[in-house]
Amino acid sequence: MEPDLFTAAAEERLEKDPSAGPLAVRMRPRTLDEVVGQRHLLRPGSPLRRLVGESGGSPAGASSVILWGPPGIGKTTLAYVVSRATEKRFVELSAITAGVKEVRAVIEGARRAAGGFGKETVLFLDEIHRFSKAQQDSLLPAVENRWVTLIAATTENPYFSVISPLLSRSLLLTLEPLTDDDLRDLLRRALGEERGLGGAVTLPEDAEAHLLRVAGGDARRALTALEAAAGAALDKGEAEITLATVEETVDRAAVTYDRDGDQHYDVASALIKSIRGSDVDAALHYLARMIDAGEDPRFIARRLMISASEDIGLADPTALPLAVAAAQAVAMIGFPEAALTLSHATIALALAPKSNTATTAIGAALADVRAGLAGSVPAHLRDGHYKGAAALGHAQGYVYPHDVPGAIAAQQYAPDALHGKRYYEPTRYGAEARYADVVEKVRERLRGG
Repeated sequence: MEPDLFTAAAEERLEKDPSAGPLAVRMRPRTLDEVVGQRHLLRPGSPLRRLVGESGGSPAGASSVILWGPPGIGKTTLAYVVSRATEKRFVELSAITAGVKEVRAVIEGARRAAGGFGKETVLFLDEIHRFSKAQQDSLLPAVENRWVTLIAATTENPYFSVISPLLSRSLLLTLEPLTDDDLRDLLRRALGEERGLGGAVTLPEDAEAHLLRVAGGDARRALTALEAAAGAALDKGEAEITLATVEETVDRAAVTYDRDGDQHYDVASALIKSIRGSDVDAALHYLARMIDAGEDPRFIARRLMISASEDIGLADPTALPLAVAAAQAVAMIGFPEAALTLSHATIALALAPKSNTATTAIGAALADVRAGLAGSVPAHLRDGHYKGAAALGHAQGYVYPHDVPGAIAAQQYAPDALHGKRYYEPTRYGAEARYADVVEKVRERLRGG
């Protein structure tokens, strides 16, 4: 049996009885207008609407589509909507379990369906980035000859994970994470529509807010949690889904955390201060609270990057590259896997040796500049790459450091008003101990000692 996402029997059953099947299945969009989020892809005349034959376009305008975005935002749903709108067969494969053999079987089935019944096929290939180059090459004949309309999904940058011949034949659509407003609209539609819960229960704001946090931007997770909570409420004879009922059914307590209020800043502050204080366990607690409350992982990653320079600095020069790498990883993978990356970075930063000299040094330098302690750039340091510079004394007498032993030339660099001023005062913690030894020797050489 072909791995169709929806068999004809299942669709017919849903049409006859809208309450059949899980809520997430019943609320699956049937048209592009029912898709939540992705407004940038759904505007009139967009490539996606032309793909399904709207706006005077042709569904044959692209032989392949690549959907790129984080997990749980509707890549499979969009593929199904395209298939339904164009009345094509829909076959789904996952690159995790399928190989060249399975791909060739689907392609052969598509050729038979087209030849025998005149029915074209949409092949949805999930996680195409897991296919090797040879496996991706096996798709090219079907795409080039239009035996199938390939819709491939990936959570990784397709410019790095998809072969160039396939990418050049594809319409690349970048999907954006679902917002709370997107999911709120979906939940409210599910509560009221006949194919959903048909108005059988209501959902107060506090319970709705908790469902949004539990969902973590995933539409299917939001609908599954709503269905479980609604069932529990109805079993108790209640027409309202209370916060307590939601907590019982999803087995997660609501965390007091308002992403737009004081809790947002208080918990974020506590995370950074725990890292600064080297209390790795407290830091992980606050990180967990932020993750569980649905905080934007990119916000957390930005705070960690700041901490790496503000509180660790040269005591561990690897801290900042690690935090930057974590931020890049978080942006690429999203939740839930991003929690592992954030934990990795938080533990490393909390246990790193600490130094705030980068903070105090630039703070002292800025304070002098803002107080008017600036002065003219010494003449020998000024630009000498123009006619007349020598006559002005610019760049005259400058000693090129690479021409002297040790590559440190005894000359004045700071303006006269700041000559001899010290901003950087290194600690003896971690790797900064080396800088403490070096800076004194360098300063002595600069003075001509």
